[in-house]
Amino acid sequence: MRVLLASAWVGQAPTDTLPRHLRPVVAPSDTLVRVVACPGVERAAVGTILFVGNAVTKERILRAELDFHEGDTLSLADLPARLEANRRRMFNLQLFHAVVVQSSCESSGRLLIVFGVQERWYTFPVPILSLADRNLRSWLDRSDRWRRVDYGLHVVRNNFRGRNEQLIGNLQLGFNRKYELFYEAPGLGRYRRLGFGVGGSFYQSHSLDYITLADRLKPFRADEEFPIQRFYTTAGLRFRHTVQFLTAVDVSYHREQISDSVNYYNPAYFLGRTTREFLDFSLTSTRNQRNTFAYPLTGHYAQAQLTHRVFLDGNTPSLTTLHLSYARYLALGRKFYYSIGLNGQTRLTRGQAYADSRALGYNDLVRGYDEYVVDGRHYGLVQQGVSYSLLRPQAIRLAAIDNPKINTVPLALYLNIFADAGYVVAPHPLPQNKLPNQLLSAVGLGLHLVTYYDRVFTAEYTLNGLGQTGYFFRAEFPI
Repeated sequence: MRVLLASAWVGQAPTDTLPRHLRPVVAPSDTLVRVVACPGVERAAVGTILFVGNAVTKERILRAELDFHEGDTLSLADLPARLEANRRRMFNLQLFHAVVVQSSCESSGRLLIVFGVQERWYTFPVPILSLADRNLRSWLDRSDRWRRVDYGLHVVRNNFRGRNEQLIGNLQLGFNRKYELFYEAPGLGRYRRLGFGVGGSFYQSHSLDYITLADRLKPFRADEEFPIQRFYTTAGLRFRHTVQFLTAVDVSYHREQISDSVNYYNPAYFLGRTTREFLDFSLTSTRNQRNTFAYPLTGHYAQAQLTHRVFLDGNTPSLTTLHLSYARYLALGRKFYYSIGLNGQTRLTRGQAYADSRALGYNDLVRGYDEYVVDGRHYGLVQQGVSYSLLRPQAIRLAAIDNPKINTVPLALYLNIFADAGYVVAPHPLPQNKLPNQLLSAVGLGLHLVTYYDRVFTAEYTLNGLGQTGYFFRAEFPI
């Protein structure tokens, strides 16, 4: 396996002088696919499917991703593309460093198809040492920044039991305290179509951003008490066609409490209450057909999430939220790539608490406005970028480390220019906040580093619509 995974499997060019049905079928030269088909036929049945290298991962997890099985008859003309689509689907499980596939003809005239995988390291105990703010710029703006630090231990077990299940535990102390445990089983049974997820979280903090003034969050701090405490439990079902198409139905119970001081300074925080309980019912459908989930260059992504919130006090109006996301990725040629992302959200309610009015500056952001937040009921966001490949994906091998799960460091580097635009609809913003109901825009230049275990690091220089410039660092793919 170590030899096979070190390089792409590429067939030889077909001989043009042979009749079409006698030519060997080969894959494109940029794939990890090698096809040696049965000569003299246009279609062949699949005789045997083998998997090599999956020491931890159960074979049925891999078989569930395939769109063909033993006994199926495949067109040899379409076989390279068919194998490549299945190889990518298996790679996007994000369980393996590499996935390769080859086919050959058995003596019986049937196809032998072999998938080779190189498994990752699946257990990650990560020390927590993080800033207790939205981003680095917000943290630097705080006068007490060195007290606003969190520490603890975050443990993730991917591919739990070899079934692509995930177990997550958080023990976080310091300025913000968090105790969490989540379990996710994306698919159960022979065909891996039905799964579930459960979890619980308890959160406390000595500080709470209780209001937005001058388009910035204003904190309330109490060293001897917790201005905010949150508890929730969640459970849901997963309807999974493939790793690229997933629908989730979730129900969660929430209990949130703020101090009397927070309610005094901003009665709209919980609409005049210090404690509230509610149920969230959410439906999420995701279609992810990107070539790779970590740093996509081709394909598209779409997600729709509908959430209905019912408050248990019998008086607070219910809240319905619809969030839509779409992204498209295109190869322009000569190492250039284009991407566009669209995000939008709308909320329907007769009365909205300040805590439920988050719009841009939280999960979705117009780059260059990192120090600001924009609250409101509805918003839209457009992000575009053109990337140029400075360093094509390649692997650096660490000779001193013998473990193949960690001794290969992948590296890719892209230069990116981008333009963002966003708009937030806020019916009654505070006079001090100027960004709601205004077009937000930004342009910039970025450098994207893609490396170990799907990590993406970006460094950006941005000019926003306010005429402000700045350098920003992120640890995620922006679109």
